[in-house]
Amino acid sequence: MTCELCATPPGGAVLWEDARCRVIRVEEPGYPGFCRVIWKAHVREMTDLAHADRLHCMNVVFAVERAMRDALSPVKINLASLGNMVAHVHWHVIPRFADDPHFPQPIWGIRQREDRIASANADTLTKAIRSEIAKVLN
Repeated sequence: MTCELCATPPGGAVLWEDARCRVIRVEEPGYPGFCRVIWKAHVREMTDLAHADRLHCMNVVFAVERAMRDALSPVKINLASLGNMVAHVHWHVIPRFADDPHFPQPIWGIRQREDRIASANADTLTKAIRSEIAKVLN
């Protein structure tokens, strides 16, 4: 079976990448700004990564979270690393808003309302993510 996170194209607009991981914007109706941090090598679990690689991955996840907070002002940020459907290390970084379709439930939970109409400014978010990652990795 082919891993969809190893495939090209990478499953969304690439906002940032280096030799080890990439950040993509996920086109998910009702969830503007939803991103994934995807480890490029195919590994199943965070503990399959060397210590330095785990730190690198989490530094990127936390930088994306900080950028979302600054650029989008969400009510909450959800971080999730599930991998039940795709056993490849990746993190969902999801800005949550009081009027999003599932809030306060998880986005995979019971829908609470129709999709929100507002959208995240892709350029603003991309610039914020690149800036935050540069701060933590340099």
